[in-house]
Amino acid sequence: VLIGDGVCANACLTATKGNTGPNWLQISTGWALAVFVGVVCASEASGAHLNPAVSVGLAAAGVFDWQEVGPYIVAQMLGAFLGAVFMFVFYIQHFAKTQDPNSKLGSFCTAPSIHGAGHNLFSEAAATFVLVFAVLMSAGAALTMGEGEAAIEHPVGLGAVGALPVALVVFAIGIGLGGTTGYAINPARDLGPRIAHAILPIPGKRDSDWGYAWIPVVGPILGGGVAAV
Repeated sequence: VLIGDGVCANACLTATKGNTGPNWLQISTGWALAVFVGVVCASEASGAHLNPAVSVGLAAAGVFDWQEVGPYIVAQMLGAFLGAVFMFVFYIQHFAKTQDPNSKLGSFCTAPSIHGAGHNLFSEAAATFVLVFAVLMSAGAALTMGEGEAAIEHPVGLGAVGALPVALVVFAIGIGLGGTTGYAINPARDLGPRIAHAILPIPGKRDSDWGYAWIPVVGPILGGGVAAV
């Protein structure tokens, strides 16, 4: 989230080196590489879930212990919140110079291009389906090849796909399916930073759009569940 929200801030806030006008390729690439870094850092310790929809989807598919889902989600939410706080501190001078409150909110969390709860929910569910399905297929291949004991010792997660392949999956989702809602595809990635936006003393900020906030939480969980089925 530090790097992913950081690329949004770099692209949207006033007087940054990266603000040459919002560039979807820049943002999609930044988020893909942010996931790459997250998987590299967390794969060995936790399987690199990074995402409640991944944890729930893997548990529903029977390759992750339901008892671990709660603690994982707490860690994911805390990590996302702190990542957003550090991003704000890093870009604090640019938040002060930026006049557009929507650009400030967009540096933290997602918003739809066209509001419509049903279609926005479908978009988030479908995009997350692609992510979790790819992880499940990779995990299934590992188990089929006799790596089940290793998968149990090191929980299956985004690391099952591999850092670079999962980054490419996220990149593909961003450039192909991200245009409707900004592809949160991760309840923690959206909700943790949205809470940070609400709490932090950001000058000239707007409301945190809580009326929309349930969609990037419920949609990815639904998509992950369908992928498991």
